[in-house]
Amino acid sequence: MTFGQQMLFFFSAVGAFNGLLLGIYLLFVKKFKYLPDFFLGLILLTLSSRVGISVGMYFYPDLPRIIPHFGMAALFFTGPALYYYVRSSFLREEFDLKQCRTSFGILTLILGAVGLVYLFFPVTWDRYFGTFIYTAWSVFVLLSVYQYYIFSKRTIQNSNKFLLPVMISNVIIFLAYQLISTGWVQIYCAGGSLVFSFVLYANFLIIFSKKNDQESVKEAPKYTNKKISEELADSFVSKLERLMNSEELYKNPNLKLSDLAAKMSMSAHQLSQLLNDNLGKSFSTYINEYRISEACEKIENGSFLKIEEIGYEVGFNSKSTFFSTFKKIKNTTPLLYKQSQIPSEARLQSSEL
Repeated sequence: MTFGQQMLFFFSAVGAFNGLLLGIYLLFVKKFKYLPDFFLGLILLTLSSRVGISVGMYFYPDLPRIIPHFGMAALFFTGPALYYYVRSSFLREEFDLKQCRTSFGILTLILGAVGLVYLFFPVTWDRYFGTFIYTAWSVFVLLSVYQYYIFSKRTIQNSNKFLLPVMISNVIIFLAYQLISTGWVQIYCAGGSLVFSFVLYANFLIIFSKKNDQESVKEAPKYTNKKISEELADSFVSKLERLMNSEELYKNPNLKLSDLAAKMSMSAHQLSQLLNDNLGKSFSTYINEYRISEACEKIENGSFLKIEEIGYEVGFNSKSTFFSTFKKIKNTTPLLYKQSQIPSEARLQSSEL
């Protein structure tokens, strides 16, 4: 192996390895905390798999012929991942995750059906499988660029400041692979160094992003004059109310700000800002208002539970906390509130008679 080949192997292998690590981190550690990061992880994982297998086949050509097709199969999902990376970056809370899962399920079935052709027509499969993969990739890259253009033209605010660099990097990698596939570029692993560069800037961006998050937490007291826009705040508040009413998260006595923020697909800092600046409430006040509201409903409906049992039922972890919070919000005790409901019930019964 010449020195040039050794350097090519080194940079390609390191790029693939780093891409796999970063892709796994974004997919399985961060998961769905921030959807664009999830799709970025999928992009990294598919490209790195392709590069890693390409490196292996270039330096070890005697490997089974089926192996490069696994790399091509991974590459099949790079285009859709980029497409949904763009959409999730622009649509944010309006992004339809269910529809996205359905699309990926259909694409998986299509890939599986095409792969089955190998069992019956291996020669045909070898000849046309690459064309099928690159055609699908081309279609989704074009759709991604078109989506970016449409959303930008509509002046839809993009919350992901790394979208454009990721788009440009993917287009460069796509063009490089297209040139390789046509034979115009004879270096089979040229895409490896490109992926390596892509992984380097992606690593840098994630580190930079984390640094910004830490700085924003430290500067939390200073954000009072930087309220979330009314339009965006209304959207967040509506989603928050739907979430609280449908899943009754307030009944969890161990509910934390970070837990609710993860459900909202936003950072804990953003949620705290939304509650404090736009609703004028702390996290504990917001949650306790839901708990006390349901406690009042149970009392008004004549629940057979004891007063303290109602407190536990709605999410308080102690009797004293329930009583003090009830007094703070309703300006009376739970027992007095229950007694105040008796006359109205009696009047109602007498009127029915």
